[in-house]
Amino acid sequence: MQPSTPQKTALLIGASRGLGLAMAAEYLRRGWRVIATGRANSTDPLRHLAGTLEVETVDITMPEQVAALRARLAGRQIDLLFVNAGVKNDDRETIADVSTDEFIRVMVTNSLSPMRVIEAFQDLVRPNGTIGVMSSGQGSVTNNVNGNYEVYRGSKAALNMFMRSFAARHADDSRTLLLMAPGWVRTEMGGPGARLTIEESIPNLVNTIGAYEGRSGLHYLDYLGRVVPW
Repeated sequence: MQPSTPQKTALLIGASRGLGLAMAAEYLRRGWRVIATGRANSTDPLRHLAGTLEVETVDITMPEQVAALRARLAGRQIDLLFVNAGVKNDDRETIADVSTDEFIRVMVTNSLSPMRVIEAFQDLVRPNGTIGVMSSGQGSVTNNVNGNYEVYRGSKAALNMFMRSFAARHADDSRTLLLMAPGWVRTEMGGPGARLTIEESIPNLVNTIGAYEGRSGLHYLDYLGRVVPW
């Protein structure tokens, strides 16, 4: 009789709706233990999922809440830390007319806060584990040939740069670092006109994360495993 494979654990930050909720459901379907988070009063959809699930609350833009969650999870070992939380502004706003407050909101939520989570929780990730964050193909400077979504694009490009800095500071780290582009998906954020369904994006994205397990360094990939140009 062969020994059973230990159950892997994923900590999914920002998993109460859309792509994050779909990721939680997919990992549970694959037999993982999932610790999934949402902001206060937003976690009800998670509680309907079946499997080995723990639900936590955190607003990643609030450093004291991030610190409190880190304290609650002290001593845990994580195979995958993935930060999905993100927002966008009005699609019609350019950098010329976005308000300072709205610019700060998007940049803090999409760029600064995910990195603060990674800095706070990285030591819970096993030496052969994976640290990932939901980026976007719109964060690619190379691929930006038509403008549009300027503030959102800028926030994801900044996130990509911060992850490159993190990777440079941890050049000898054996863990896998991933920036994932899920494609344009029909969610509340993506809108009804998006090209992909959640079912077309997320299972493939999870497959790609698994395929890169054990491959150290930083990788910027789309949901099908294709390299996204910086």
